[in-house]
Amino acid sequence: MGEKKGFFGKLKDGLSKTRESLVKGIDSLFNGFSEIDDDFYEELEEILIMADLGINVTNDITNRLKEKVKENKIKEAAKCKELLIDTIKEQMKVAESAYDFENKKSVVLMIGVNGVGKTTSVGKLAGQLKESGKKVMVAAADTFRAAAIEQLTEWAHRANVDIIAGSEGSDPASVVYDAVSAAKARNVDVLICDTAGRLHNKKNLMEELKKISRIIKKEYPEACLETLIVLDGTTGQNALVQARQFNEVADISGIVLTKLDGTAKGGIAIAIQSEMDIPVKYIGIGESIDDLQKFDSEAFVNALFELAKEK
Repeated sequence: MGEKKGFFGKLKDGLSKTRESLVKGIDSLFNGFSEIDDDFYEELEEILIMADLGINVTNDITNRLKEKVKENKIKEAAKCKELLIDTIKEQMKVAESAYDFENKKSVVLMIGVNGVGKTTSVGKLAGQLKESGKKVMVAAADTFRAAAIEQLTEWAHRANVDIIAGSEGSDPASVVYDAVSAAKARNVDVLICDTAGRLHNKKNLMEELKKISRIIKKEYPEACLETLIVLDGTTGQNALVQARQFNEVADISGIVLTKLDGTAKGGIAIAIQSEMDIPVKYIGIGESIDDLQKFDSEAFVNALFELAKEK
């Protein structure tokens, strides 16, 4: 449990700026209102929107809260706070089946713009799956940046997993093709592919992603294809825009939210999940290999509101 507890502590520290904006606002709201009326809900909406939850999610949370308050005939603001916290947790629940790919033969495609911590996330996930007894391989298909290939090679050595890499400028799809062939030949459990992320060159990038997906489906149809988009938590609503753009061409099955430490925009975790109807599956809050963890809505909201540690 030690490691998990450490992560909870880091998560709590990492969410401190979000707590400043969101939780302080909510606390003062509950202290300022003794009864729950329209003004109360209006102010609550304002606080949630300021914490980067976005309009739709805010409306959703507020409407659910109104229903629960009516249902339970709640009059006091303090009781309403518990309901609000539960409503936020519900909004972020991740189904157990979200991680099924980890226990099947699978290919994980990591997508996202450059600079969000994509290559690092590939390395960390590879290391963790390897630690849990899986045979893992990584593919350096971000061939436009020599630094990405070097960085992934470094992670592969550290995690002690095989890597398939082309030279800088080589065709990313051919690297994936080689990696899929190697993964099948070596009986690899999980193959994780790092991809390029040049959104300004959107058309080419998107064509490339489609081509990579086609190769995987054609060459390895029995594998479970997991497409994870890596988003930088510090960019707030901008991360949501990126997710929408990538979702147009790739069938995104999960989100990896990085750099959650040191941002006041932690509310974006709630927003993205609800707006896109795609679960946040992993969150990153630091540099070390253990600082990428499966997302746990209970622990996240508890850390945000500084409630007791998860059971």
